[in-house]
Amino acid sequence: MKPQKKPRPEFRNIGIGQILTAYRLPLAGRVSILHRVSGGLLFICLPFLLYLFEQSLSSDLSFETFKVFLANIVVKLITLVLAWAYMFHFCAGVRHLRMDTNHNAVSKAKSKGTSVVVLVVSTLLTIAFAAKLFGVF
Repeated sequence: MKPQKKPRPEFRNIGIGQILTAYRLPLAGRVSILHRVSGGLLFICLPFLLYLFEQSLSSDLSFETFKVFLANIVVKLITLVLAWAYMFHFCAGVRHLRMDTNHNAVSKAKSKGTSVVVLVVSTLLTIAFAAKLFGVF
């Protein structure tokens, strides 16, 4: 009699839908995913941002045109999203650099704490930018 072989476990790649719905990621995992999303968004929009920056600096007339363009509410919201992406990506990048240089910061508790700091600081910076963008001060 042949010994019964145990069935091998089947591993499959998981999709983004499963990550967002089926798994409860810790806060550090969510910050890591948002860091990648914000970096991708900045990378995709970089040519457009550089073009707008170049146009705003080329002459007084182009700067005035740029100001009229930025007065549109949709453009302001897009600018706000890009500002959030930059600020979040910057804060999360500083967090990763700190974790690379200080191995005590890699523990589960410290990781959660630094994730909260990244979320709070980037949110406060984005709110300050939004206030300036929409003319509060």
